[in-house]
Amino acid sequence: MRVVITGGAGFVGTHVAISFRHRHPDAEIVAFDNLQRRGSELNLPTLREHRVALVHGDVREEADLEQLEGEFDVMIEASAEPSVLAGMNGSPRRVLDINLVGTMRCLEFCRRRVRDLIFLSTSRVYAIGALRGLALRQGDTRFEIEPHQSSPGISARGIGETFPLDGSRSFYGASKLASELLIQEYVAATPLRAVINRCGVIAGPGQFGKVDQGVFTMWVARHHFGGRLRYTGFGGTGKQVRDLLHPVDLCALLHLQLARMAECSGQTYNVGGGRAVSVSLLELTALCQQATGRRIEIDHDVETTNVDIPLYITDGRKVQDALGWAPSRDVATIVGDIHRWIIGHEAALRPILA
Repeated sequence: MRVVITGGAGFVGTHVAISFRHRHPDAEIVAFDNLQRRGSELNLPTLREHRVALVHGDVREEADLEQLEGEFDVMIEASAEPSVLAGMNGSPRRVLDINLVGTMRCLEFCRRRVRDLIFLSTSRVYAIGALRGLALRQGDTRFEIEPHQSSPGISARGIGETFPLDGSRSFYGASKLASELLIQEYVAATPLRAVINRCGVIAGPGQFGKVDQGVFTMWVARHHFGGRLRYTGFGGTGKQVRDLLHPVDLCALLHLQLARMAECSGQTYNVGGGRAVSVSLLELTALCQQATGRRIEIDHDVETTNVDIPLYITDGRKVQDALGWAPSRDVATIVGDIHRWIIGHEAALRPILA
């Protein structure tokens, strides 16, 4: 088996590469990455340890992809500019180039030299207006979904694949949705087989968290190293909710999809932790206090930005019914894994996460 992982030195890409090595000891695994995200260089020893070859390149550049030799059984497309704030205060060209032009370059490469493609998309493809319009009630520690809703694709279990796409969603979300549409055309017009996963928040060890991407790792890190945090938007209460997905659970799904690609090809799945693996920032603070034994100052900002949403929980029934997959790691496990990773790499991570 020959596997290429774009964004292969990043948080998700590294987990995917290691997972493929464990599942396929004799596979040829290539991580394709431009190493521009701070912290990705720290993953290179791990990739070498697991006999994953690194090809330094950028998905935006056709010539860089042509460095990859021969044909591949599968590409895991995990490259991205993942910030929902990208392009909001200036030109959106960079996020569009990386996410949309990059996907186009990868698809052209796949058309000629790859049999199967698994594309990691995002829950941010759903319209912000529709997500803001959810009927919610405010509990003691979180927002909760009301039983009666005006939009399709929403239930007590969360957001399903039929949730509205009409309306704005951020340049990041738009670039990913446009990429999904291109993938569907390539599946229809070429022999390429592909599956799209609209992922919620992926969180776990190895993520170099920032406010705009990886906030859950940042939350654990600030509790460990010390510093301040802030509940932002929706009254500054910290009650906004997301579901989390451990990268090991995601990798388990990717292997199932690859093994059953004939039936998965052309499908789009919402993939996340669901109601059982969801958390508010307020609840996350308590878990971080328990894990680290430290309390820190939490500020409050009542202002809500244009891209903030109060709740996103994945309704994963479609993928669960199709493949029997469900996440197995809860929020406390994810927080504990992140904290142990920080302790084990404290000196290297302090300049990035402290």
